[in-house]
Amino acid sequence: MTSYCQISKDHYLHQPYHDMEYGFPIEDEAALFERLILEINQAGLSWELILKKKNGFSIAYDGYDIDKITAYDDNQRQRLLNNSDIIRNKLKINAAIHNANIIKDMREANGGFAAWIAAEHPRKRLDWVKLFKKTFKFTGGEITNEFLMSIGYLPGAHIESCPIYKKIAKLNPPWMQIGKEFYQ
Repeated sequence: MTSYCQISKDHYLHQPYHDMEYGFPIEDEAALFERLILEINQAGLSWELILKKKNGFSIAYDGYDIDKITAYDDNQRQRLLNNSDIIRNKLKINAAIHNANIIKDMREANGGFAAWIAAEHPRKRLDWVKLFKKTFKFTGGEITNEFLMSIGYLPGAHIESCPIYKKIAKLNPPWMQIGKEFYQ
């Protein structure tokens, strides 16, 4: 099986994402929401397409400002549906707005999105999937798995021989604190 570490090498879109974002721990609410939105929108499509549209998503979703997104009305939904710089899928757009509202509620109930994730850690992959399906819209197994790997809560983002793996290990992401064995 070819790893993302091998696929991304020398690729103008994949390598920067691989080297600077994928698997690195994230706590910032907007950055976490961005990653969730990108993973949701990747469903059924290529990651390369999502990376090409990454900047378009940021602009379209107001820099992933949860307060702005939760205020979106039907005009804003239509604006998103008409925006060729993002994936124009009504279910994914509605899920983004719905999930923003869930994250906004997490601020008071849990101290925010990052705090909620941290409080639920550690969980096995299947348990994470069940939790995300219960909590958010449009978060199946692959989306949940990729989201959590991409933010350092599940192992698998990088192979151990990858130089980025070593950089991430120095940051001691949550999955490394528990150990890879827990997740098998």
